[in-house]
Amino acid sequence: MKIGENMKKLFVTAAFIASSLLTPVYAADYIIDKEGAHASINFKIKHLGFSWLTGRFNNFDGKFSYDENNISASKISVEIDTASIDSNHDKRDKHIRTKDFLDVNKYAKATFVSTKVEDKGNGKLAITGDLTLHGVTKSLVIDAEKVGEGKDPWGGYRLGFSGTTKISMKDYGIDSNFGDITFDLHIEGIRK
Repeated sequence: MKIGENMKKLFVTAAFIASSLLTPVYAADYIIDKEGAHASINFKIKHLGFSWLTGRFNNFDGKFSYDENNISASKISVEIDTASIDSNHDKRDKHIRTKDFLDVNKYAKATFVSTKVEDKGNGKLAITGDLTLHGVTKSLVIDAEKVGEGKDPWGGYRLGFSGTTKISMKDYGIDSNFGDITFDLHIEGIRK
């Protein structure tokens, strides 16, 4: 009888250990993969109301945490080098870097820090956070969507999202106001 009890305890312990090893860990921290150019911060703004001017910020860093079982605990923070603006036109980019627009000598960085992440279902998220640009901090919402996740060919694990948001230049103290800027965001993270 005693051997049977010990076997039973051993079996229960082994089953518990096995189930612990097989249970996936959902909460994880990620570094945005800017080195592999698997992340981008793109924008577009109307040019005189006739067409779209498009561009991107080439240099930025960021990290995020994501928990499939507790989406509201997820977080993201990004720091953007404002001088890295690239609209595919050197003369225009030099002007955008001046006091007329981004004033990159005074405001070298823009930041986004999430304050709330809401699960909208089917992989869709509403990410609320504070964008600091041109010395002004305002809350905005990014409509985001999980693109996918899984192991990569180099032994790592990746998770990606896309999102859109819109800001008004005048809200950030930029006097040369040509209307709203729409941001198209693509973020791929490598799990730490």
